[in-house]
Amino acid sequence: MIARGCRNSVRFTWPVLFLVAFQPGCMHQKPTPTLPFPVELNKVNHPPYRIEPPDILEINAVQLIPLPPYRIRPLDSVLLRVAKAFDNDPISGLYPVTAEGRIYLGASYGEVTVVGLTLPEAKTVIEKHLDPILKEPKVEIMQGESRGLQQIRGRHLVRQDGTVSLGEYGAVNLTGLTLPEAKARIELHLSQYLKDPEVTVDVLAYNSKVFYVILDGGGAGQQVIRLPVVGSETVLDAISQVSGLSAVSDTHRIWVSRPGPDGCETVMPVDWNGLTKRAEIRTNYQLLPGDRVFVQSMPLVRVDTALARVISPVERLFGVTLLGTSTLRSVAQATPLSNSTSGNNGTSGTNNSFFP
Repeated sequence: MIARGCRNSVRFTWPVLFLVAFQPGCMHQKPTPTLPFPVELNKVNHPPYRIEPPDILEINAVQLIPLPPYRIRPLDSVLLRVAKAFDNDPISGLYPVTAEGRIYLGASYGEVTVVGLTLPEAKTVIEKHLDPILKEPKVEIMQGESRGLQQIRGRHLVRQDGTVSLGEYGAVNLTGLTLPEAKARIELHLSQYLKDPEVTVDVLAYNSKVFYVILDGGGAGQQVIRLPVVGSETVLDAISQVSGLSAVSDTHRIWVSRPGPDGCETVMPVDWNGLTKRAEIRTNYQLLPGDRVFVQSMPLVRVDTALARVISPVERLFGVTLLGTSTLRSVAQATPLSNSTSGNNGTSGTNNSFFP
């Protein structure tokens, strides 16, 4: 292991690093220090998940009861029971409130408007409505279902500012919270509008926790692939998700860089031949959020690319110079020949004039 930034970490000098980097054999010949790093067949559970943008949460309300005094709204339902009602037309059960705010009590009793009333006020209004029809009607009314309240159900995106929209109940900030903490905060926020609210919270899409695979291009740039952390990925899983190593990758120069607090990062070498050809698990590390799997290119490829960048401009310059010189030489050789030919033709014409 190569660790940097920690006081008690293992440090390698530059000569040792040079020898390790350019060692022609397999790295498995040097024993890997036994450290508490999770690997294949010895994985650990990740710490409690903390919500961050742009995660997608599944939030469902189990109980939504408006704060008292409760006022009946359209599309609500109220539970009614009227003593001394007609036997053939009883008033008992759950009665929906129409969009116009009325309750239909039955064929014998008609409709009564209750929208906007509290339950005691609705009781008085219903008794007054039934008084001409029944003798001393006694009405019992309770809240049934409240459909006028906005339902909290479905997917909710954690926005860039870390908040989640709850519709008419506003927004609540959930960044950095675990799921139990997020549940408690949402219920506390809803308690401003509802009585004893109860919700369930789960993560539908884990978008904020990622790791990176970096493939060195041998001096021709580097390819960075961002992959989501599911919870059990290893080095072999990471490489398989990028379709394997490239043609210039060096199997002896692969490592995992793990960030740490206060610059205490950790670099863990990977024995690629060991974990692929011999199924060794010592360096098939379990990846954590923020890890970088770096695949170095072959040294000779980098040298070849560097030389090509230096030699190619010079080669092109010499090529243009040689082409120009060759062109001028061809033009110079063709010009005297043309003049000589023209003079011979004139002489020939003169001679022909004397010898018909």
